[in-house]
Amino acid sequence: MTDSRTDYSWLNTVSIMVLATVAGAVALLYTRPVMVPFVLAIFISYLASPLVDFLCARVKMPKSLAVLLTLLVAAALITLVVLLIITSTRGLLENVDLYRTRVVSLAERTFDLLDSRGIDLGQGELLQGLRDFNVLGLPILRFLGSTASGVASVLLNGVLVLIFLIYLLIGRNPNQFRTGFYAEIDTKVRSYIVIKFITSATTGVLTWIILSLFGLDLALVFGVMAFLLNFIPSIGSAIAVLLPLPVALVQFDSGLAIVMIVVLPAAVQFSIGNVIEPLVMGEGLDLHPVVILMALVFWGLLWGVVGMLLAAPMTAVLRIVLGRLELTRPVAELLAGRLPPNLPTGQYPVP
Repeated sequence: MTDSRTDYSWLNTVSIMVLATVAGAVALLYTRPVMVPFVLAIFISYLASPLVDFLCARVKMPKSLAVLLTLLVAAALITLVVLLIITSTRGLLENVDLYRTRVVSLAERTFDLLDSRGIDLGQGELLQGLRDFNVLGLPILRFLGSTASGVASVLLNGVLVLIFLIYLLIGRNPNQFRTGFYAEIDTKVRSYIVIKFITSATTGVLTWIILSLFGLDLALVFGVMAFLLNFIPSIGSAIAVLLPLPVALVQFDSGLAIVMIVVLPAAVQFSIGNVIEPLVMGEGLDLHPVVILMALVFWGLLWGVVGMLLAAPMTAVLRIVLGRLELTRPVAELLAGRLPPNLPTGQYPVP
């Protein structure tokens, strides 16, 4: 009878958790315009708050002035990166005709190879289409409309993020030390974000240097993309390595240069992501790799790219919360990749 009641209790618990997950996902999707900037501001505050705490505690600067100075430093860094990307992209647009010529030349060599093998895929029509293709001949109104819509969305989210970030930094007490449950969340998330930011920045800089040494166009853009994509576990590093490949195929005739442009950044990604980062971070977020991949899919469906960037720390916070509740502690153990101990209810060890 006792086993039957236990099974019935677990069935109720699992059913309630499934319903709560579905309801929570719907709520997060519905409140996406507000929740995405708010959560993004929370995680940015983990990067900005150490500077605010230092200015307030060590320099004895008023909090409002410390927050203002921190925001100015962040704005200056973001502006510098944006200006560098704009400069690189402008160079690409100025050489668009040269790129089209190189694409046509590469296509001609490929089609000649297919013709020599007796393979007919309509090469003549495709080649003529490439020769007639004009990047600047795209529908201007549609392009401008989509660009304006994207810029407006980014600016709106940026304003909301800035507002939330200001209130989070002003409301922070630099002399307060958290303990227990909140301290575990604060320590895990802060260490992950800070270390991930440093390692991602190092990855981006090294990628930019390597691609620049080979003279690859848009090397700076690919370096910035490597920095951003490195926040997406597993998938982001692979995408960052393959992004320069199309430009390298068009720009270079040497196969060795094309291979090295892929292999060297891949070596940097592997060394930092699989050797240095685990060594510095220790146990990290204590999440199984499969759980991280599933979290990327789940949060990506809900919140898009921002959800994928924040999937790992948000899932880690969820694991810590579930680990503090007796009924959901086995779920937290499964998220960490550990089978829960086969103990009666109430005898699970508290982490």
